[in-house]
Amino acid sequence: MGRAEERKARQRGGRRAAPRPRSSPQPAHDSPEAPGGTATAVQPARAEGGTRAERRKAAAKGKPAKGGKAAKGRIRRLFTWKKMLGAFFGVCLLGIGAFILLYVMVSVPEGNALAQTQSNVYKYSDGSVLARKGTVNREIVDLSKVPKDVQHTFVAAENKTFYSDSGIDLKGMARGLYNTARGRGTQGGSTITQQYVKNYYLDQDQTVTRKLKELVISLKVDRETSKDDILAGYINTSYYGRGAYGIQAAAQAYYRVDAEDLSVEQGAYLAALLQAPSQYDWAVAGPIGKKLVQQRWNYVLDNMVGQGWLDKSKRDTMKFPIPKEPKAAAGLEGQKGYLVELANTQLENQLMKDQGLTRSEAEAQVVDQGWTITLNIDPKKQTKLEAAIKGQLTSKLDGKKRTVDKNVQAGAVSVDPKTGKILALYGGVDYYKHYTNNATRADYQPASTFKPIILAAALDQDAKTQDGKEINANTIYDGTSGRAVKGSDIAFSPPNEDDADYGDITVQTAMNKSVNSVFAQMGVDVGMKNVMKVADDLGLDTTDLPAVPAQTLGSMGASPLEMAGVYATLDNHGKKVTPTILASAEKTGRKIDPPDPIGEQVINKSAADQVTSVLTGVVDDGTAKVSVAQNPLRRGQQVAGKTGTSDNNKSAWFTGYTPDLVTSVGLFGEDYKKHSQVSLTGATGLIPGTGRINGGGYPAQIWATYTFGVTKKAKFELDTDLGAAVRPSQTPSKSAPPSQTPSQTPSQTPTKSAPPSQTPSQTPSQTPTKSAPPSQTPSQTPSQTPTGGITDNPLDPADDFQ
Repeated sequence: MGRAEERKARQRGGRRAAPRPRSSPQPAHDSPEAPGGTATAVQPARAEGGTRAERRKAAAKGKPAKGGKAAKGRIRRLFTWKKMLGAFFGVCLLGIGAFILLYVMVSVPEGNALAQTQSNVYKYSDGSVLARKGTVNREIVDLSKVPKDVQHTFVAAENKTFYSDSGIDLKGMARGLYNTARGRGTQGGSTITQQYVKNYYLDQDQTVTRKLKELVISLKVDRETSKDDILAGYINTSYYGRGAYGIQAAAQAYYRVDAEDLSVEQGAYLAALLQAPSQYDWAVAGPIGKKLVQQRWNYVLDNMVGQGWLDKSKRDTMKFPIPKEPKAAAGLEGQKGYLVELANTQLENQLMKDQGLTRSEAEAQVVDQGWTITLNIDPKKQTKLEAAIKGQLTSKLDGKKRTVDKNVQAGAVSVDPKTGKILALYGGVDYYKHYTNNATRADYQPASTFKPIILAAALDQDAKTQDGKEINANTIYDGTSGRAVKGSDIAFSPPNEDDADYGDITVQTAMNKSVNSVFAQMGVDVGMKNVMKVADDLGLDTTDLPAVPAQTLGSMGASPLEMAGVYATLDNHGKKVTPTILASAEKTGRKIDPPDPIGEQVINKSAADQVTSVLTGVVDDGTAKVSVAQNPLRRGQQVAGKTGTSDNNKSAWFTGYTPDLVTSVGLFGEDYKKHSQVSLTGATGLIPGTGRINGGGYPAQIWATYTFGVTKKAKFELDTDLGAAVRPSQTPSKSAPPSQTPSQTPSQTPTKSAPPSQTPSQTPSQTPTKSAPPSQTPSQTPSQTPTGGITDNPLDPADDFQ
């Protein structure tokens, strides 16, 4: 019996007929009725077994409500867990396949580190060559020559799992790739193997492609090369600062020993140094840099203890090994090294800003990388500045006769206020002999050269005295020495120079004579937070400096470069000037143009111009009168400026400007052996009396000899009718006297060591200094008057001392 006959027999026997296959449905009306009423049972089965098209038509006739079960069913069928899991594994397989393909295609290239190191060419603004620097200071040493403990310092500093990892840090790489793709610079971690690959086989570019290559090559290098060879390659190719590539050159540059003779302490410093070679170089690091490198040094040694590479008891006895003074590379003699150093630093700063590089990475892209770097330095002005310092100062120093002469350091920066270009710079007697750049060092007090900033803050913010009088050049203040400032929560009673009392004087006279008590009170009247903000806006770095009255004496650190920028902003009518030595930097296929040194208006024009007007009085009737105003080299140039002499005579300044040139000159007392700050008093042996070197002496003489030799006659165009540069339109009004009356009686005449000729000028002190009688200025003996701009017995007129 066939299957069809068996099925009919079952149906005849009362069993339910099985549905027909879906591929061959029969219309219901063609089927004969089966006995026993089976036709009604078969009919639904045939309907369910219709074609897909028929089922879709049937569903269309009875559409479910929107959002009903049919729609949800379709979504569920589309996003089933099986499909999603399959898609995930598909993506993983594609990624694995792509990585395998990348791994096969990318091979380990020939090392290119030596090929990338080449000379940089530095040019003056006129295109003439200043210097070529490209001798690579590198000596490869075998790892066996490096003590095992010193090897461990680098592993502890950079990659504690170096000996056990596969050469890559997947988490760090993922973070680095993500940040690079998002344009966030380098924020991912790297193993020693990856850093070695980047140094030796690749370049410093921060691109996703380079990072992927680094990943693949690192895996291959780790498989094909021993850990010792990788570590040797890493410490021999890294840049340590001071022009030193590799651990042997670094050992010599910082400790004058071979790599095999390094101690663990010294090795830990070199390992710490790799994070930021310039910032962590002890010879030039500021307080923050020194603090950071010591923290890094401790971190390295503590990691060694944690890894079992260093005994805890031995670690506890270790002291930070201060490096020796650096020796400059050949070819950077005289001022060249200082100029090249600043140009490199500014180029590195630009790369860090543009590409998000670390300092170490930026240095690696700049030092000996084949750049042609053009500086803004004018060779003629540079020669004149060097000659002025030699003629007015260094030729008079004799360390064999006077030990103090060995401690005298000079720094100067000259800037065009209209363009912000650094036209000349003096960093020290010789880059070989004094590595620290005196033009950029910011560890000495600017002293009374800070006073114009206080006045600028008062004028810019329309400040008033505590009795409601507007502060300007004609405002009357009490100039009594040691007078306690009013309105401050912090007690402060600064003495004037030589403790001289001036009684009631105008702001103009107080600036001319650099009266500390007046500007201390003005700072409190303006608000020290406001003063410090304006100082920062003008170009000083006031980060983390307390806003206290003592700052009115210029007690913070500042460099000639910073002070030149501040005064250039005043000269430029309040538009910010950020001095730059870098004109351009080019290499194959690449050019860097620095940002415009001229920025936005940081104080209003009227305020800046009134400060300039007041500062002309310092030159014509004040502490710079003899050296500048009466200098025989002067040919009608209008000059504004301010002298400064710091506490204990550790620094002396003159920062001044004509309409077209700003120059800041600073002298610093630095112990020639210990490099600590010491007094300048007695230097040259030519200062009469106490021998104190004031800002109105050598600094002002250097300034005048240089400036009057390179500038032409010009006058300031000032938007003000106040100050020494103009005749005041109103009679000075004295501020209310209640708090000042006790000091007014006999104190108007100087009580202590003030020149007798100052007495007459104090009684009519309510008249502006411009119209004051000639007796206001100290009388001079003929032997004290400079001749030809040079004097062997320079007069130091009454100057500020705080």
